[in-house]
Amino acid sequence: MVSVRARAMRFLIRSSFRPVRRLPLERRRARIERLSGRAKLPRGTMVSPFQVPGLRGEWVRMPGSREDRLILYLHGGAFCMGSPASHRNLVAHMCTHGEALALSLDYRLAPEHPFPAAIEDALEAYRYLRRSGVAPARIAFAGDSAGANIALAALITLRDAGEPLPAAAVCISPPTDLTGASESLLSRARLDPLLRIETVIPLCRAYVGGSRPEDPLVSPLHADLRGMPPLLIHVGSCEILHDDAVRFAEKAKEAGVDVVLEVWDQLWHVWHAAVPHVPEATEAIRRIGRFLRERIPD
Repeated sequence: MVSVRARAMRFLIRSSFRPVRRLPLERRRARIERLSGRAKLPRGTMVSPFQVPGLRGEWVRMPGSREDRLILYLHGGAFCMGSPASHRNLVAHMCTHGEALALSLDYRLAPEHPFPAAIEDALEAYRYLRRSGVAPARIAFAGDSAGANIALAALITLRDAGEPLPAAAVCISPPTDLTGASESLLSRARLDPLLRIETVIPLCRAYVGGSRPEDPLVSPLHADLRGMPPLLIHVGSCEILHDDAVRFAEKAKEAGVDVVLEVWDQLWHVWHAAVPHVPEATEAIRRIGRFLRERIPD
């Protein structure tokens, strides 16, 4: 049974995000940054800027972070919103439980920079880490929502180019099919306290731009998934992207990929962001940390 705190948070999200959806994009961006900026980071969080030509972001370290276990994190925000700052609390807790160092990337956002700009930034960040001497086997991709889509697209691009792949990837509530074919977009709409199809679709269209939504790098579900690294996929039963995650996991397993799919009952889109206030969020981050430690062992 879902916790009392989770039920309270779900009610709070449903009521507080209703007016935000009606705001213009720039005001929504600012509101997300203000709301997330109120999060109290775990004790000992160390944040430092990351900036090289063409890239920016931030390093996130915790007292127990290993310099040789690295997360390349790609934040969510429907391809048009969000930043390393908005996801700093989630990433810090992931570093704690994964005993890892994170590079949280501030990739270019749509509509100013549509597909494939964000993927190009993720690829360049990964290649920068490799040029800096970090072995692929010591790197894991991780992302939530749109960031998970970008992570999967980057993996597909690396595989097709014959480049070494990272050790693993964590995908939280991934949108894998931007063609709109998943039944849960409608069947679970009344259950989802956060996402609304009428607000998500215009943002996704802004990201796709003049490209085809069925392009495998736009919709990773349509890609050949053979040869992908081990994947951990989390999705809530109360989110419209439920089928995107389940369909992708099933196809990946059929392709021989090592996939762990966890569907969390009565939870919403990227509930992990409620860490440490909601027990289910903390437990989900713990499981992600364990997966990272297993795939990138000491």
